[in-house]
Amino acid sequence: MSGWVREVSTTSNHPPAARRRSGVVTALVALVVIASSCSSSSHKSQSSIDGPGPEKLPTLPGPTAPPSPAVPGTPEAQLQFISGVFNDIQNTWSNAFRQSRLPYTPATLRTFTSTVGTSCGVQSSEVGPFYCPADKTVNLDLRFFTLLWQQTGAGGDFAEAYVVAHEMGHHIQSVLGISSRVAAADQQNPAGANALSVRVELQADCLAGVWAHTTYTRSLLQPGDLEQALGAAAVVGDDFIQQMSGGQVEPDSWTHGSSAQRQRWLTVGFDSGSPNACDTFSGNI
Repeated sequence: MSGWVREVSTTSNHPPAARRRSGVVTALVALVVIASSCSSSSHKSQSSIDGPGPEKLPTLPGPTAPPSPAVPGTPEAQLQFISGVFNDIQNTWSNAFRQSRLPYTPATLRTFTSTVGTSCGVQSSEVGPFYCPADKTVNLDLRFFTLLWQQTGAGGDFAEAYVVAHEMGHHIQSVLGISSRVAAADQQNPAGANALSVRVELQADCLAGVWAHTTYTRSLLQPGDLEQALGAAAVVGDDFIQQMSGGQVEPDSWTHGSSAQRQRWLTVGFDSGSPNACDTFSGNI
């Protein structure tokens, strides 16, 4: 292990687009959808929102020394790892905002078991990891990662890091005002809420990839790490969940985007290292 995550092998001067992979998953995958608070969506139509976005932030090189590696296999070690990842992501974005002379409000990590009370209401572990913009918290039931591995075969340290980075992507959207502008657009056009929500989720995946790029530049990755993240992105794709739960694939009911879309935007962020590449609100997705 190099640092606290494993590494992607490369054959060029920039991070490679990783191979997509699929896995076997049961209907219980429906319980492990990566969810932001207050969002639901579909992939149809082009949508846009006015106002500043991630293009205001610089390409990210990697800010600080990595957190200390944890000894795997215990709840304490997992919490240490997740906390280290969270702090590293927070430092990365805080430095990027400072470099761009934009105000940044830190997020808080909250771990829980079974249920948790937040400013977004009381949530159970069935909702999966989620971000609450009202109190700026990333909320994680660490048993989610065990379930993800046991029920889908998707797991590993970088799969866990991707989940944390995705939820922190929602925090960046909140700080930039994207979340509030989307909420206002939803009120004006409720019929378009699903379309905007998918774009919100895919942007969070892209921002997760931007952070992952910094781990590459710091030589923290090892072969197979990005594949772990892409595997996790695949099993939380709406089409994948619907297929494996025995239902029909119904794009109009999607809330986070397809497996291919989620993998694509994670890869876009990883390959570019640039928040400017994460414009999911214009054009096709």
